[in-house]
Amino acid sequence: MKFKQRAKSVLIIGMGRFGRHLATKLVELDNEVMIVDKQEIMVRELAEIIEDVFIGDCTNENVVKSLGVRNFDICFVTIGDNFESSLIITTLLKKFGASHVITKTSREIQSDILKRIGADEVIYPERVLAEKMAVRITKPNIVDYIELTPEYVIFEIGIPAYWVGRTIADIDVRRKYQISILCIKRHEVVNPLPMADYEFQGGEQIVVSGRISDIERLMNTDTR
Repeated sequence: MKFKQRAKSVLIIGMGRFGRHLATKLVELDNEVMIVDKQEIMVRELAEIIEDVFIGDCTNENVVKSLGVRNFDICFVTIGDNFESSLIITTLLKKFGASHVITKTSREIQSDILKRIGADEVIYPERVLAEKMAVRITKPNIVDYIELTPEYVIFEIGIPAYWVGRTIADIDVRRKYQISILCIKRHEVVNPLPMADYEFQGGEQIVVSGRISDIERLMNTDTR
């Protein structure tokens, strides 16, 4: 997927699994990426696709200062389990003028501390993955979801069997279920914002937005 917008300049400190995946995807999306890790083997794996690599310990003030962090749109701190290092690096990035720092952590109490010392955003990739897995196991008809608020979500779900051969207008989805269909997916084909005369086929999935209670009512109903 390619987005037509200005490429961002991104610094990623910490080449664990999350950092490597993040760097790879950002490069794929045509962003300018610099990666840093204190272990040469960690950056060497990405050297073929990322030209701007640096080997150094970013808990060292002089190392962070030498990176020119003011020149990056976003700086990521994706250190694994060393919370002390994350704290020090986040502090140093802000000290030397980083405009936007996103720090990875795994515990909410750590998030509060990181925000107090200057992190602009704190992310919890393991928690997000765990929560999504719990929802998928509990409700196997949910393929994926995004929580917008505690009450409103975007779900990707399979269509009810009785929808097959009927149109969106026939079912009267908006009035009957109080949800919006954002797109319809069949294998690799995506139909965004389908029209009211769209006729559903077997094996399709829909991406819908609405209240959790309304979407659950849809998922629990397979009759008229």
